[in-house]
Amino acid sequence: MKAALYPNFQKKNALSCAREACDILREAGIEVSVSPKFRNDFEDKTCVKFEPISESAKTADIVLAIGGDGTILRCAKHLMGIDTKLLGINTGTLGFMAGLEADQLDKLKLLVTGDYEISERMTIDMIVHGENGDIVYTALNEISARSGSFRISDFEVFSDGYLVGKYRADGVLFSTPSGSTAYALSAGGPVIEPDLECIEMTLICPHSLFSRATIFAPSRKLGLSNANTAGEEMVISVDGEVIKSLSGGESIEIKRGQNNLKFVNLIGNSFHESLCRKLCRPIK
Repeated sequence: MKAALYPNFQKKNALSCAREACDILREAGIEVSVSPKFRNDFEDKTCVKFEPISESAKTADIVLAIGGDGTILRCAKHLMGIDTKLLGINTGTLGFMAGLEADQLDKLKLLVTGDYEISERMTIDMIVHGENGDIVYTALNEISARSGSFRISDFEVFSDGYLVGKYRADGVLFSTPSGSTAYALSAGGPVIEPDLECIEMTLICPHSLFSRATIFAPSRKLGLSNANTAGEEMVISVDGEVIKSLSGGESIEIKRGQNNLKFVNLIGNSFHESLCRKLCRPIK
């Protein structure tokens, strides 16, 4: 069995957590690889193989993302379209997507016995149509569109070619069920169990008394068109990473992603237990 580490050493205790994980994985007979840029941090670990994550993710059985939710999201980009499983180990503030806490590393031995749960998470794709062909970007959490100058935006949303609505708001979010507890939750959207399949649309600070989040079937092909008449651009981000600017009259397409991601849960916590423990209490 092979495991690849994807650590974020900007997070407190992430280095000590990653080194301890190496020792536990080695004792369990699991091969470990780490990016060469961390060679100095693991040079005393003779069991560690140094290989870029872009390569090791393709041959590993599982990738361990060590950090916070942002680390897990960045790691997930390397697993799109392949069958490798993802285990998040939380050393950040919230770590809602993590399947293990930093003080529970002894549970890593269960990877050998297969005594763990797998949750398949759907993704969404954003398609940008250009003169040289289509470009596809995949999100695990959400695709956001907002004003490029922090002014209110006018935009239109379509479903299978039919107009859903014309809106005035700071922006709009298109989220997966996994992303329902991220940016969409802060924008007033509903909590959706991550094992469900749907696309959530949540307006960001809408200029309306009656705007509510909308849930679409995963088979719908959605469209977003910038309807600003004064040349105001909208900034498009995928999982928090700015991708492009959408000029007036331009549009993008959003639909269900082609591949699911497999998340490993070693401690058996249900979604609702994690929700209560991490989001229903003040962050210290």
